[in-house]
Amino acid sequence: MPCFPQPRAVRAPRLRLHETVSVIVQLENGRNLPAKLHRVSITGGLLELSTYLEERTRVDLTFQLGFAFVHPKGETLFPMRGGDLGYLQPFRVTSFAEEERHRLQMEIADQLKQALTPGKSVPGLTHPRFLMESV
Repeated sequence: MPCFPQPRAVRAPRLRLHETVSVIVQLENGRNLPAKLHRVSITGGLLELSTYLEERTRVDLTFQLGFAFVHPKGETLFPMRGGDLGYLQPFRVTSFAEEERHRLQMEIADQLKQALTPGKSVPGLTHPRFLMESV
């Protein structure tokens, strides 16, 4: 039986934030850690923390993007050294309330659309150098 290549999944649009977006990271034991959000999509993002979290740590996140407050549940990925606070910690979203997911998706789409409009500048966003960088 012939083996056909699987179609590549399309990556969720990512929003690279230029200004500081504060995040509260709540651990399973109830402890809260402050963080900064650098990038976000509906599937995950990149946090800046003063201390790293172990890979696969389950977390609850709370942040505001535009007018949308979102509270996704996530799982941390392998941390990297760097950033002003100390560590860059990628995460993936494991669950989302459907309404919040939709709000975040619309906010990301709106801000990316504004960022790609010639002559318009949106505070908090960096313009992608290439169209594929925003996808």
